[in-house]
Amino acid sequence: MKLMKRLSSKNFLVFNLVLLGVIFGFSLAFLSFSCSTPGSKNTAKAQETQVVIPAEALAVAESLQTAMRGISDKVQPSVVELKTVSVRRQQAPRFNGIPWEFFFGTPDNNGEEREFRSEGLGSGIIVRRNGDTYYVLTNQHVVGDATEISVALNDSQEVPATLVGGDPRRDLAMVSFKSGNEYPLAVLGDSDAVKVGDWAIALGNPLGFMSSMTMGIVSAVGRTGGPAGNINDFIQTDASINRGNSGGALVNIRGEVIGINTWIASGSSSGGSVGLGFAIPINNAKRSIDEFISSGTTRYGWLGVSLMDPSRETLAALNLEGRRGALVSQIFLGSPAERGGIQPGDFITHLNGREMRGMNALTLAVGDLRPGERAAFTLIRGGRPQELQVRIEERTEEAAAENNKLWPGVYAVPLSDNIRSTLKLDAGARGILVADVIARSPAAIVGLQRGDLITGINGETVNDLDGFYRNLREKTRTELWFGVVREGNTVETMRFKR
Repeated sequence: MKLMKRLSSKNFLVFNLVLLGVIFGFSLAFLSFSCSTPGSKNTAKAQETQVVIPAEALAVAESLQTAMRGISDKVQPSVVELKTVSVRRQQAPRFNGIPWEFFFGTPDNNGEEREFRSEGLGSGIIVRRNGDTYYVLTNQHVVGDATEISVALNDSQEVPATLVGGDPRRDLAMVSFKSGNEYPLAVLGDSDAVKVGDWAIALGNPLGFMSSMTMGIVSAVGRTGGPAGNINDFIQTDASINRGNSGGALVNIRGEVIGINTWIASGSSSGGSVGLGFAIPINNAKRSIDEFISSGTTRYGWLGVSLMDPSRETLAALNLEGRRGALVSQIFLGSPAERGGIQPGDFITHLNGREMRGMNALTLAVGDLRPGERAAFTLIRGGRPQELQVRIEERTEEAAAENNKLWPGVYAVPLSDNIRSTLKLDAGARGILVADVIARSPAAIVGLQRGDLITGINGETVNDLDGFYRNLREKTRTELWFGVVREGNTVETMRFKR
């Protein structure tokens, strides 16, 4: 009876109403959630309006992807990893005196030498084969000082290798290894045909990650200023290149080798890639490949001149504004250049009809000439063009280091308003400034000094740079001396007999 009374009470009715409201609220929320699930009609409509990749664009992207895969399949088997060990001997340190001897006694090493081993890593390209002997092109700085060399191949084989030859001036070297397995040779392209904006793909073993491939473009060509006096005109690329890539391949979209990855410019202390990688153009190496295999060394043509890229002020002083070429600042006495008639002050513009756009281009072109070959040099002298035939000789380190034969042995620059102000000269002062004097050269022997103001040669007045070279050509066949202003005093140097 009490139960029936409670069920019919007012409080129970309110409780039922609240409970029904809660159930209704949960039901409504569930219905709303279910309408927003991925399987709903709204989602289907959203999917119908999603952006679709155009078939034409996708086809282009997939064709590029296919090309990159093809390049990898074609080139990777001919790119190897080079592991080196360099051994050097050094006298063991002697830890004498207090407190070392107090705690450990007197060492008994008698000045013995200890052996230190350092490991190196680089890349290389298989370029030749003779029977079971394969030849790998790489950088001189990768293998040049190595005592032990091994080649890790794309099929996971690792075999010992032997240094065949090297060329420090171009940072090129070659090693060989023997194997009964078949390995493809890299296809060498034409680096002279490379243009800025071309695809560039770098293959090698950066940081020891074997068979790596990165892609970019050719950022520039004809770059100079490589490390350790490297004379190449480099291809610049933004394809990622890191330590271990040295000696590896830079290839074009056809999988042809256009360069040998050599160095990077890095803005970070870690030396990592920042998109400034440089490769030796493969055309610079083609002749070296044959010479390494035949003789283990390379032969350079020698002209016997010292060249410079003149400043704008120098070009203006010689009436050469807008001209491209290299200025002959000195010649070696008794050299092919002197015998062929080339003289200091000559501005060489062409070699065998090919334009020379600067000192590095001319140095490379002369180096590629065969000893004994006759070459045609087009030059400007005293404002007039002329052509000279010169018989090239073989370059030797001994001949190139004979400073006592460098004629005249002085680097001269024209006077400018800034130089006149620095030297406290009158506005109308004439002559040329001695920027440097080459040690043991004729100019050094007669006593010429840096900072001198040359006002005469062999008694003839020198007013400007053009007059300096003219008098040097015409008045110094038997001897040479200078009239100079030094620390406000006018003096004459000693005389040099030719």
